[in-house]
Amino acid sequence: MSVPGPRGMRVVTVPHADAYVDAVLPAGVVRVGPAHEPSPWLDPAYLAAHAGQVDVVHLHSGYGHLPEDEVVSWTETIRRTGVPLVTTVHQLRDPAQPSRRRHDAHLTALLATAEVVLTLTPGAADEIAERFGRTAIVVAHPSMATPVPGLGAERGLVGLALRGHGPALPDPSGMVRAALAGAVNGGGRLRVFLADGVEPPPVPAAGDTLEFAPLKAEAWPQQLQELHAAVLPEQCGTHSRDLEICRDVGTRVVAPSCGWFADQWSDVVVYDSDEEKGFDPVSLDAAVAAALTRPAPRPADRAWRDGQRAAVQDVHEQVYAQVVADRTGG
Repeated sequence: MSVPGPRGMRVVTVPHADAYVDAVLPAGVVRVGPAHEPSPWLDPAYLAAHAGQVDVVHLHSGYGHLPEDEVVSWTETIRRTGVPLVTTVHQLRDPAQPSRRRHDAHLTALLATAEVVLTLTPGAADEIAERFGRTAIVVAHPSMATPVPGLGAERGLVGLALRGHGPALPDPSGMVRAALAGAVNGGGRLRVFLADGVEPPPVPAAGDTLEFAPLKAEAWPQQLQELHAAVLPEQCGTHSRDLEICRDVGTRVVAPSCGWFADQWSDVVVYDSDEEKGFDPVSLDAAVAAALTRPAPRPADRAWRDGQRAAVQDVHEQVYAQVVADRTGG
């Protein structure tokens, strides 16, 4: 395999197109397609047939639907072809799955094969070391949004996004009731954002203290910017993209105690929640009310965020160059 310099390196990213992937990919790297979802590069036969066309495979997500044995087969193909694998662990607990079993099996196979493991917080890195025996490089989560000039937040307005039921949110009605109680106790009101196909959960009428609004994917950062505080409803999972958008636009975050959300950004208000006991409504009520007593944070400094993203891209460029050099003896 020929080895181009870092600026011409051919990299497969899974997923191919994604806001996070776009933010961390170094300038000059050649992103190899196709841009299909799910990625054809997750098919062992496709990988084996096209391995000579790439220098690095970087797996972020998009494999959760695969049975455990298919991921194992894929990692065996990676080893057989000799293409270096880099893996970023975004989630140590897949919120789309009803139990840990499948995701744990996926991570066991992937982390045993990856040349380099990346993750987003020190807490997640410690957990990876403890559970899987791998050292992970911690890279900051880059900026996800730029504030809209002149768009102000409504003081006391709390937001909660419902993207569907499932393991990550088994009790949307209870979540809405607790968040609403906290918003009212803090002198505010609650806006519940509903993703396409999600119906409003049955909750008692609350007058003008509760409203439902469509979640607009293309305008989601602006919808978050209009809030004083945003509630992350996850009861399992590890990191949050919404949290980073809130940091960018200057919206306070009310985050669950599970995962490493508070490690991702220390300036959050935490409520008690985990996948075994569920969320504590009293704790969520108190956390929302407490969040409204604090002023909204200032939007993240753009120069700092730009420098952070450049540093993260530099880390990725160094990792790609190193794993190729290690494989070729260069």
